[in-house]
Amino acid sequence: MYPALAAVAGLKQKPEALLWVGSIGGMEEALVQRAGLPFEAIPAGGLRGKNPLTIIKNLISLGQGYRRSRQLIRQFQPDVLFMTGGYVGVPVTLAARRAGVPVVIYLPDIEPGLAIKFLARFADRVAVTAVEAQQYFKPGLTVVTGYPVRADLTAAASRPDRARQDARRRLGLSDDLPVLLVFGGSRGARSINRAVTAHLVEHLRQAQVLHITGSLDAAWVQICRQELPPTLQARYQVWPYLHEQMVSALLAADLVISRAGASVLGEFPAAGLPAILVPYPYAGAHQKVNAEYLAQNGAAIIIEDANLQIQLKETVQQLWANPQKLQAMRAAGQKLAQPQAAARLAQVVVEVGTNGN
Repeated sequence: MYPALAAVAGLKQKPEALLWVGSIGGMEEALVQRAGLPFEAIPAGGLRGKNPLTIIKNLISLGQGYRRSRQLIRQFQPDVLFMTGGYVGVPVTLAARRAGVPVVIYLPDIEPGLAIKFLARFADRVAVTAVEAQQYFKPGLTVVTGYPVRADLTAAASRPDRARQDARRRLGLSDDLPVLLVFGGSRGARSINRAVTAHLVEHLRQAQVLHITGSLDAAWVQICRQELPPTLQARYQVWPYLHEQMVSALLAADLVISRAGASVLGEFPAAGLPAILVPYPYAGAHQKVNAEYLAQNGAAIIIEDANLQIQLKETVQQLWANPQKLQAMRAAGQKLAQPQAAARLAQVVVEVGTNGN
């Protein structure tokens, strides 16, 4: 979602020259419209790990999405389709290929999911975040662009100390204590939320905590906050989700506890943010591969979901006690940052749209 928005911004096209196609009921509609882009929703559904009735229902949805995609392509007459994954991309990509529209796919993760693995055969070019992702595609198809991040995050990287101070001021955080960011995605990560709140007092004695709980857990985490003494409440911010302020949260933090979705490959390095990554264990292996990429490059530590309650508190305390380790992780992450990724990806889209290959 966010890398696509960053790449679209790099295209420097007028909104009327763009059409964003997303899924019905997806959270992207509000974000896309907030960015001033036209949006069309189509039916789509996944087929992996579903019961037979759900598979039949989703196959019908994919068929409906394909027909609607063909209508949109006939009406809009695009020069190129830019697709970033997800099941909504299946009907759109097939319709584009049927209409002779060239296709650029961007893979934000290191390892492709089922949709991109299937659709890569129809692509003119596949852009990838890192060299390690090229092994999953036929030779000559891929180009390494890096992970596009929001422009304000890229701009802050040139003045990290000032950016951190400004971000803390915007969020009402002090400079006296380190900042721990806890983030599980838009819906949250219950296992992470429970592991953090189980030792909340200990965390707050050492740091300020900015806890993005996701929409499902916000209410009970707020209750945990209300039960704290006032001095610790002042150090603990609870948010269901952050949009515009997410960049400030990344810049303000000294350490993040997070799932390992694709955004960790771009946003954490851009912010120079050391990470404790907890790959989601029920969504294929791509989060684990993402986490291993950052860990092998020295920018993250991995804790398996099943071990959170046992290992998380101790791991956080060890890092607070070892600022040299945190600084080394920060420097390692910064080496992975690619601030020109959005411009590179936009250029790939323009070239394929202009040349047709």
